Amino acid sequence: MPSSAADIPEPGMMPVGSSSSSVIHRAFLGSVNPTDTESDPTAERLLDAAFDLFCRLGIQRTPMEKVAKNAGVTRVTLYRKFATKDALVDEVVLREFRRYFEQFRADIPAAHTAAERVVVGFVGSLRAIAGNPLISGMADSESSMLIESMIGDDGLLLSVVQKFVAAQLRREQLSGNISDDLDIELVAEMMVRISASFLTVPSRVVDITDDAQLADIARRFLVPMLDHPR
Repeated sequence: MPSSAADIPEPGMMPVGSSSSSVIHRAFLGSVNPTDTESDPTAERLLDAAFDLFCRLGIQRTPMEKVAKNAGVTRVTLYRKFATKDALVDEVVLREFRRYFEQFRADIPAAHTAAERVVVGFVGSLRAIAGNPLISGMADSESSMLIESMIGDDGLLLSVVQKFVAAQLRREQLSGNISDDLDIELVAEMMVRISASFLTVPSRVVDITDDAQLADIARRFLVPMLDHPR
């Protein structure tokens, strides 16, 4: 569904210090407007090394020195590329979000109706999290960090994602695929909060690694939200 930077707020609309929202914004822009600049092989090697260690040891238990050693570079080189650990973590997470958006853009053309796009979006989002060793690892061993990233800054991250989903629903509305009377802001809010609950609170009923089960849930509970009550 996303095809332009207008799908989410412009950088100037983000409150100062909203690192989570800026990461999503940069990832989205990077996926829809890729640059022609060549990647930095050393930086990529460091990001690969950090990703590997973050997945195995956890972000909090991975010192910068170990990242440098794992990448086969000196600490000086590491700090020249990433001045702080926060900057390194930011770039690692950015790359994962970018990959998600790129996959989302690759999957969505196969969906031919608004209902199908809701299903694809829901399944793809949870699959991206459940199948990502870094973020799923955070959910298992650093759940407080994952939850804080979602609800910190007065729920800023959830708000940014809600705006993204609302933009997709607004496009469906403008195309005449869903009712003009539908409260897309509220529907987007409910869809995002349902998804977030599966990511932050383990379920004993729903297996978020089961695409077929997730698709069934989306059709039964999310798709009906597109129907304006009469």
